[in-house]
Parts: sequence; structure tokens; C-alpha cells
Amino acid sequence: MTGKTLADFAITERWKPRNPDNIQLYAFPTPNGVKASIMLEEADLPYDAHTVKLSETTTPEFLSLNPNNKIPAIIDPHGPGDRPLPLWESGAILIYLAEKTGRFLPSDTAMRYETIQWLMFQMGGIGPMFGQYGFFGVFGGKDIDDPRPRERYVNESKRLLNVLEGRLKDRKYIMGDEYTIADIATFPWVRGARETYKAHDAFEMDKTPAVMEWLERCLERPAVQRGLVQPPRD
Repeated sequence: MTGKTLADFAITERWKPRNPDNIQLYAFPTPNGVKASIMLEEADLPYDAHTVKLSETTTPEFLSLNPNNKIPAIIDPHGPGDRPLPLWESGAILIYLAEKTGRFLPSDTAMRYETIQWLMFQMGGIGPMFGQYGFFGVFGGKDIDDPRPRERYVNESKRLLNVLEGRLKDRKYIMGDEYTIADIATFPWVRGARETYKAHDAFEMDKTPAVMEWLERCLERPAVQRGLVQPPRD
């Protein structure tokens, strides 16, 4: 989907831009949603945050931007060639904003791909596995009598946390001293597991002290604190 101005995008009829020059963010403050808002805050990019409730992701307006009906999604009115760029999938959004600003993604080619590798670790592992635990352990699937789904996702989530623990031993951030999009993608899911899913004991988080210290380090960042509450839930 392309357009010459924001007005060419059907989604702007329902969620109207407050400043047409700003990046338009359509999200909800879930672990995936706050990846985008935290990145926008960290990069000091002006944006309009539009609250899209999960029940609204199947509306024609939202589907016109993201046919996969998932948050977050953005429109950058000043994308490549100064043309509006619509974009969805949180990992793609993080890479795009990092490249747009030259921040949070190393310029060294090897380091760049190593960062993307850890971003994909979150996208393909931590996000889906933690999310499935949330469903079967906390939300709609918790009443299923068969214990195997919960056991499967608990065990896989613990394994992934241990992978992350090995990476973060003797490192300040996933890539070392430099905070990157790999951190921005990952720590909201660890926070969500601890605070929303109440999975501290289930995931044996006491056995991953480096992960817990890294999580607190990330949460202390002022831009993170701002991004975690954008867009507002109401």
C-alpha cells in the first residue's frame, strides 16, 4: 500500500493524525506494541500515538494498513524519497527506525547482523513461546485440563531465558556496552512474563540473575519509561 499523503491511507479516517508531519503509530501497550513506542522515544522521533484496541485490529481501517491484523503498525509521512511509508511487524519497524536515525543498530556489518540475529531470536522464540505460555497459563487456555501445553511452553520459555542468561553474563546489554534494537525487542517480553503473566516462579527467574539485572537496567531508561505507557490504554 502506498500513498502520496497521509490522507491517502484509509486508517487515518478512523485514527486521525494530530500532526501530519509526525510518524503515526497504531498500537496498544503490549510487549510487541511498546517495542515501537520505546524505539520512537529512544530515537527522539516525533510521533502521534493512536490507541488500537485488540478488538479493533480486524476493522477495515486497520486491515487497510496491516492485513495481518496485528499491532504495532506505523506510517512515516517522510519515508524514503520523502514519501509516506506504511510498515508493520515490530521487528521490521525497529530495523527501519534504526536505519532512519542511524541509532541502536551498529554500523559495523558483522555487528549489525549479530544484532539482527538476536532480534530474530526474540521474534521467533521469546515472543511466541512466552505468548503461548500466557494463553495456556494465564488467559483463555488455563482451564484446559491437559497439562502438556503449559509444560511445553514453560520448559521452552525457561530454555530461552537460559540462552539469554548465557549471552548477558558479563555484558551490560545483549550486544555488550551498546544498547540496541535487540534489547528494545526483548526486554518488554521478559517484563511482561514477570509482571503480567506472574511467571517468576514458573520460569525460574531466580536462576537467571543476569537477565533480571539487564531487565532493570533497561527499565531505568527515561525513554523506556515514557514508551511503556504509549499509546494510552484508554
